Amino acid sequence: MIASATVLFAEDDHALRLATTQALELAGFTVRAFERADALLASITGAFDGVIVSDIRMPGMDGLELLAAVKSIDRDIPLLLVTGHGDVPLAVKALKDGAFDFLSKPFAIDHLTASVARALEHRTLQIENRRLRAAADLHDATDPLIGTSIAMARLRASIRQLAAADVDVLIEGETGVGKEVVAAQIHRFSRRAGRPFVAVNCAAWLDSSFEVELFGHASEAVAHHRAARRGMIAASSGGTLLLDEIDSLPLPMQARLLRVIEEREVQPLGAERPEAVNLRVIATSKIDLERAAQEGTFRLDLFHRLATTRLRVPALRERGDDVRLLFDVFVEEAKEQFGVPNFVAPAEQVARLQVDDWPGNIRELRNRAFALVLENGQKVGEGHEPASDFRSRLAEYEVALIEDALRQCDGRVGDAIKRLGLPRKTFYDKASRLGIDIGKFRPSATGKGIR
Repeated sequence: MIASATVLFAEDDHALRLATTQALELAGFTVRAFERADALLASITGAFDGVIVSDIRMPGMDGLELLAAVKSIDRDIPLLLVTGHGDVPLAVKALKDGAFDFLSKPFAIDHLTASVARALEHRTLQIENRRLRAAADLHDATDPLIGTSIAMARLRASIRQLAAADVDVLIEGETGVGKEVVAAQIHRFSRRAGRPFVAVNCAAWLDSSFEVELFGHASEAVAHHRAARRGMIAASSGGTLLLDEIDSLPLPMQARLLRVIEEREVQPLGAERPEAVNLRVIATSKIDLERAAQEGTFRLDLFHRLATTRLRVPALRERGDDVRLLFDVFVEEAKEQFGVPNFVAPAEQVARLQVDDWPGNIRELRNRAFALVLENGQKVGEGHEPASDFRSRLAEYEVALIEDALRQCDGRVGDAIKRLGLPRKTFYDKASRLGIDIGKFRPSATGKGIR
């Protein structure tokens, strides 16, 4: 019997819920009981490795609706339905829709425990197979998506499916999860792989020069530029156009992009007629674009055009043991870059990996690993190269690391310190010694605040 995973049990009858829960616990299972199916559904995450037992007839969401909702989260989660005599035809239909088993009331408790045990064994085998497939993917040295978690196995499978479909994709996820890497992988596995992959950083929009870069211009249409210039959209024809951080674009630019995406044509500045383009568009957003569209800060029609296919990249905190795996990879990378092969990460820092929330995700984890090597590397690295060369390399990277953290945090020192894993005094000492102007990264200095 497998008792390590959880059984989620939904039953609105209080006495039956209590008796069944006690019987399952006596049989060695870990049980969480719920009066309503919607409360049970809210407790399920992508990492859920157990089984579900639910009555069919319940107020609010019933067992069949719960089955459909669970399948939308993970089609392989086993769900057992408990039915009254009159609901047997419904339960039989539910089996065809993906239910694992059903029991008719009144049922013998040993029949229930046997069915739950089979479901848990089935679930354990599924998860193990997923981990093996993920581990096999990890061994592909050309795959930048490192991780053996179920979330990453699903992400890789989705990438392969979307690559073959050749449809526009909206990639959503928090800052630092690797959305651009995912976009590049979709292009890599698509039939457009031999054609251009053009990445447009929408967050870099500041003035009309961005419009010229994106759309191009006819000859003599732009001051000081007599020759015509091909824009990034036209340059991506036949391949993939990545609109990275599209949520950063102002509304007028969104309107111009909408026409490009709908008509598959682009009109350079000053040109008499548009030019047809063969595009696959991938857009990324770090915010909830649907909410932004409802609030009027993003065009609703552009959202619907982009959101035909949506792909969410999981946050680092949802990836379990991947945190330690990625940390080790980044530490090795830093050791090689700084020439300190004998560096060992402090035990207390390693212990924090699974505790921290990682709001900056993979980027923050990498910064943390590099910062640890930077803090301890000079002492470990003595004797491997001249001290002046080592200090110079450390200083250069420290500047890049601190400035990147400030840039990602819009100059908010407290957030940057958390990402770097540095004490406040150490941060300010380094910024002063390295000549870093913290103020230039604040929105008022970069122009972000007036867009």
